[in-house]
Amino acid sequence: MRTADLTTGLVLIGISALVVWDALRLGIGWGTDGPQSGFFPFWLAVIVVACSACIAVKAARRARGAPFIKPEQIAPVLKALVPATVFVLLTGLVGLYVAAGLYLGVYMRWIGRYSWAAILVFSVAFPVATFFIFEKWFLVPMPKGPLENWLGY
Repeated sequence: MRTADLTTGLVLIGISALVVWDALRLGIGWGTDGPQSGFFPFWLAVIVVACSACIAVKAARRARGAPFIKPEQIAPVLKALVPATVFVLLTGLVGLYVAAGLYLGVYMRWIGRYSWAAILVFSVAFPVATFFIFEKWFLVPMPKGPLENWLGY
């Protein structure tokens, strides 16, 4: 855990330092019409640097102890990570709505052990509902695949 905390603190300090540098380039002062473009990013990055430095210092002071993750804890993490990764990869191939339906169905069966009837209802109803919400009501186009093209969208 110590190594993970120290690494996280140092990575966040590096990213925040980059934001501070870019905010300084944009200007962090107060102009005639209000704050300059870099004002808010600068101060947010300064706060993140301070918090990350605290994390890094506490981690450096801590004695070496338990590992970040125990071997028996890896399986539940992979049970969530693998389907989510497949969902992201499928979205580019079959579109968001079909990928969401497949993801929901697989996850409900594999993790939740739901009945096939519940899986069928939710894995169809949820993508259809989100399609109408985003595409029809909000007019926000989402990634589509062959099914939506075949249906004329």
